[in-house]
Amino acid sequence: MTLFDAGFWRATTERTVRTVAQSALAVLGAGATGVLDAPWVAVLSTAGMAGVLALLTALAVGGPGQGPGVTEHVRPPVSGPKLSTVEGGKGT
Repeated sequence: MTLFDAGFWRATTERTVRTVAQSALAVLGAGATGVLDAPWVAVLSTAGMAGVLALLTALAVGGPGQGPGVTEHVRPPVSGPKLSTVEGGKGT
């Protein structure tokens, strides 16, 4: 997946929206206040910055791999001897 793939941008958008929502909930939950008493400027500021950082992270590490995240790069399968399975509870 590269920066020019639609899949990259779909995954990046999903990740950014999820990060913004999580950050907003964290700020709201930290204050444990009512909706009218919530520090909305702080909520929007923190969530917005988290979204920008999520987007910049995806752009910085975007390249070959399954997705925009650092941990989503494909690793080749490990080759080696296959372990035999035990069928029916009997050691064969």
